[in-house]
Amino acid sequence: MKHILITGANGQLGLTFKNIQTKYPNFNFFFATKTMLDITNLAEVERFIVANKINAVINCAAYTQVDNAEEEEVLANKINHIAVENLALQAKKHAITLIHISTDYVFDGDSKVPYTEMCKTNPQNEYGRTKLKGEQAIQKVNPKNAIIIRTSWLYSEFNTNFVKTIRRISKDKDKIQVVSDQIGSPTYSKDLAEAILNSIPKIKNTTTEIFHYSNKGSCSWFTFAKEIVKISNIKCMVEPIEAINFKTKAKRPKYSLLDTNKIQNTFGIDIPNWQDSLKECICELEKK
Repeated sequence: MKHILITGANGQLGLTFKNIQTKYPNFNFFFATKTMLDITNLAEVERFIVANKINAVINCAAYTQVDNAEEEEVLANKINHIAVENLALQAKKHAITLIHISTDYVFDGDSKVPYTEMCKTNPQNEYGRTKLKGEQAIQKVNPKNAIIIRTSWLYSEFNTNFVKTIRRISKDKDKIQVVSDQIGSPTYSKDLAEAILNSIPKIKNTTTEIFHYSNKGSCSWFTFAKEIVKISNIKCMVEPIEAINFKTKAKRPKYSLLDTNKIQNTFGIDIPNWQDSLKECICELEKK
């Protein structure tokens, strides 16, 4: 039986893994919150891995407050870079599989076609820069059976995210405005988590590999919000607004659609369309 460490256990993806763990009886999961395991402490990481005979680490821990990272770059770097390097060092030392979750924000958004894993990175904000440093740290250490999965626009039934926020604010307003000129693809965390767990037995690479995963199709935040309101049967008008009129501390990429062919072909993954996954998530939310 594989012993799998999930870091960032209280985050969206960590909670998703916890929610679907019974579907994977061949895996013994260790869900570590930051109070249980400080991954910025190399010695502490090693003690945990050795004591629990960990075979694979799925690093869901991240500093994800995109705007706050502009002022808290030291903390963001500690979590998104230094901690990732610690995990890579231990993965190499103890020959364990490492799966690290990264982001579409490592790209500048100037492309007109979906980004492949080979495309040049050029992050436009501190969050993206610290996440890229984390990727580069893994590549430099280069443990066997290490993969980096870049994803985008993650949402779930858990914690705060775009889907839950739009549902909440649209219930109390006649109309809302949402950015219409930033294009990407939403990712339902359950789809990503299942893709990762189904791929683990097939990970057999000698150098660090990068993959992209998001749900199929593309949309703007405006289109995404309209679909959320529609599926939720909420009577609220969603109006488009250009990003230039919606001020944020951190610059977001205008286009960050990810090409997912590599992960599909390598691991035989079937990726659902974003609208279908959104319906599934909202159905789960309405059960609560």
